[in-house]
Amino acid sequence: MIGRLNHVGIATPSIEESQALYRDLFGANEITPRTAIPEQGVWVSFVNLPNAQIELIEPYGDASPLHAFLAKTPKGGQHHVCFEVPDILAARDEMRDKGAAVLGTGEPRMGAHGVPVIFLHPKGTGGVLVELMQEPAADH
Repeated sequence: MIGRLNHVGIATPSIEESQALYRDLFGANEITPRTAIPEQGVWVSFVNLPNAQIELIEPYGDASPLHAFLAKTPKGGQHHVCFEVPDILAARDEMRDKGAAVLGTGEPRMGAHGVPVIFLHPKGTGGVLVELMQEPAADH
């Protein structure tokens, strides 16, 4: 069911500092500007790699869900992994049927790539927060 790894989400207290790290330490030369996604309570920036992306995520606003993560990990760190799926609703239903907990209402919401996404609770996925995203149409 899962397709390719789309990105690894990295929570950070400062996207600008993380952009500099990936640029200066690792030599990344394709990094998108910081963009707000208020409905998810995050700022995002993508480090484009040949085979996937790194999504840098920083809290946006006081209600951001990232504040709790950064309270436990103040310098930031790996937040989630994201896999593409051909049909987000079928993937959600299959995950539920197999006993995985879908976060929130379970209804897909629009993700940073402009396609529907859901998140699976780490308790049923080996301790890793997993994001499933509808395969972007441009890739297929």
